[in-house]
Amino acid sequence: MYTNQHTLKGKYEFEGKGLHTGQKVHMMVEPAPKNFGIQFKRSDLGESAPLVEACVDYVSATARGTTLDKQGVTVLTLEHLMGALYGMHIDNALITLDASEVPILDGSAKPYADAFSKDGLQEQNAPRKYLVLDRKVVCRNEKGSEMVVLPDDHFSIDVMIDYHSQVVGCQYARYEHDTDFVKEIAPCRTFVFLHELEPLFKYNLIKGGDLDNALVIVEHPVPQEELDRLAGIFNVKRLERVPEGYLSHTSLRFQNECARHKLLDVLGDFSLVGYPIKGKVIAYKSGHSINSTIARELRTLALKQFRRRWNEEQ
Repeated sequence: MYTNQHTLKGKYEFEGKGLHTGQKVHMMVEPAPKNFGIQFKRSDLGESAPLVEACVDYVSATARGTTLDKQGVTVLTLEHLMGALYGMHIDNALITLDASEVPILDGSAKPYADAFSKDGLQEQNAPRKYLVLDRKVVCRNEKGSEMVVLPDDHFSIDVMIDYHSQVVGCQYARYEHDTDFVKEIAPCRTFVFLHELEPLFKYNLIKGGDLDNALVIVEHPVPQEELDRLAGIFNVKRLERVPEGYLSHTSLRFQNECARHKLLDVLGDFSLVGYPIKGKVIAYKSGHSINSTIARELRTLALKQFRRRWNEEQ
C-alpha cells in the first residue's frame, strides 16, 4: 500500500472514438502536481472552460457509462480510464480531450494500463489521504443490485454477477491490494447482450460501438439472416454464433471476463470518491448507478473524516 501520492512519468496520447457519441477524439494524459487529483480539460471548448474534477459530485448520468458535468462541461464514459488510474494507484493526472467522450478503444482498460506501466510511476512528496471506514455502507436498488462496503485494513472488491444467462452463468471476480491490475483486470472488455443492441441504437447510444470494443453475448441461436444483417451494420464480412454463446468476432480473455469487467467499472466509479479507500467492497450485479450512489456516500464520509482530523489537530 502506497504511503505517498504518485503521478505519471510521461505524457501519453490516445486516439479513438467515443462509444456513445461516435465522435473521433484525441486524448492526452499527463503528470500533475501533488494534491491535484484527476482533472479533465476540454480543449475544444477554449481556455475559459473550467476543468472538471473526477469527483462523484459532478456525476450527472449513469446510463451505460458514467458522465461528469460541471457548469455545462461534460465528460462521458470515463470509467475505464479512471479504473486504470485507480487500479494502478495514480493519484494526480491532467486529462485533455478535444471532444466530450473518452475514447472506448478496445472496450477495456488495457491500452491505458499498458502505456502507463511501461514507464512506471513517479512518487511525490505528499502523503496519500485514505478514507478509513468505521462503519459499513449498504445499498440496494430496484434492479436487484446490491453493494456493501465494510471496514478493513486494505482495499478489496468481490464482484458477483448473475443475469440468468446460460452463456454467462454466475461469475465471480476478486481484486485485492496486491492484485496485478495490468494483467488480471485491465484487459477485460465491456459486454452486451445481442437483444440489447437494437434498443441501444434506437435511443441514439453506442454510435461508436463496433465489434472491436465489446463482447456480444448471444443467448440463443439466431437465424443466419439476422447475423448477416448485423454484419452489415458493423461492416464485417460474416458473423456467427460460436458454441460458447458469443459472436464469432472475438474470444474470451478470461472465462470470467464479464465479472472482471464489472470489477473494473467499480474501480472506475469508486475513484470518483476522490480518495483511496481502506475497505472491503462486496457487489452483486453492480452497475454505474449503484456504484455512484455508494461513491457519494463514501465521499461524504471522507470529507467528514478529514474535517474531524483537521479540527483535532488545531
